[in-house]
Amino acid sequence: MQIFRQPFIPRVRPVPRRFILPGCVPEHARAGRAAALGVALLLFWLALGTGARANDEIRIMVGGVEKLIYLPTMLAQQLGYFKDEGLDVEILSQPAGINSEDQLLAGAVQGVVGFYDHTIDLQSKGSFVESVVLLGRAPGEVELVATRRAGAIKSPADWKGRTLGVTGLGSSTYFLTEFIAVKNGLKPGDVSLLPVGGGETFVAALEQGKIDGGMTTEPTASRLLASGEAKILIDMRTLDETKKALGGTYPAASLYMQSAYVEVHRDIVQRLANAFVRALRFIATHSAGEIADKMPVSYYAGNRALYVRALAEDKSTFTVDGRMPTHGPETVLSVLSAFSGTVKGKNIELSRTYTDEFVDAARRLGIR
Repeated sequence: MQIFRQPFIPRVRPVPRRFILPGCVPEHARAGRAAALGVALLLFWLALGTGARANDEIRIMVGGVEKLIYLPTMLAQQLGYFKDEGLDVEILSQPAGINSEDQLLAGAVQGVVGFYDHTIDLQSKGSFVESVVLLGRAPGEVELVATRRAGAIKSPADWKGRTLGVTGLGSSTYFLTEFIAVKNGLKPGDVSLLPVGGGETFVAALEQGKIDGGMTTEPTASRLLASGEAKILIDMRTLDETKKALGGTYPAASLYMQSAYVEVHRDIVQRLANAFVRALRFIATHSAGEIADKMPVSYYAGNRALYVRALAEDKSTFTVDGRMPTHGPETVLSVLSAFSGTVKGKNIELSRTYTDEFVDAARRLGIR
């Protein structure tokens, strides 16, 4: 509760009424009133500067907040960077990016931390959203095959007639799986894609034989590899392997928002960008173990050593400054155009799918 103190008002000795002419106020009385008013105004502005104004409330939806690819979001929260910017950020989590996208378009949240490719897909459908901070230069995804199927599935060309897990239909894992299938000579419908979410639900689907393989992220991938339940078919956790699989640098995890919101709330967007850039700088300048120490223990999934090892391997895929890599948007557009009927042949304005304005301003402000 904010307590406002009664302002100090200088006492002015009253002047006998017989000496005051009608309509006149003595000079020293006017001076006293002016002094009292000045003190009151000063205390009012001091109160505003010391907490009378509440933090701006922001809701951000994440397509699986515990995934390593989205780590900067919770890290910024844990380190207090949002509060430093005068923001009260509520982080919500959905198992798939497509669900987060729906929440954004409905106005239930102001921002989404998900894959950049959604900005292109949505523009093809008439909705304009844009990435304001890029978190990852590679998907960080792994296409796994169940160990029991490894002998029969040696490449994506062997997917025909198989069931593969994705986080959700219309999610980024769905996009990437569809592209890889087409790239390897398969046709739409040759592969059954089953939405199984991520984390525990993905693990259960693989172990129970509901899927023959699927695309997931860390720390889920390392967990299945360590248990012997799965083997790697395609690895997109590094820049080099991503270029081999997708044909170029593939900007992935990002903070994206509706373009109309960005235009109207530029100050809030800037403060969000400042917090995210600070988190990215923390990742770049600290060890995997130091970063893990800042995260909720539940994110380790019961194995901190495995979490730290996976983070150490993934660290290089995070951007240092939040900027979009050169030619990255073109790679994403090429991938989506290869299989998506809504994107293929559309005139996509890539310049409207992202902006570096806010992260560049953060850099000029000396954000470290």
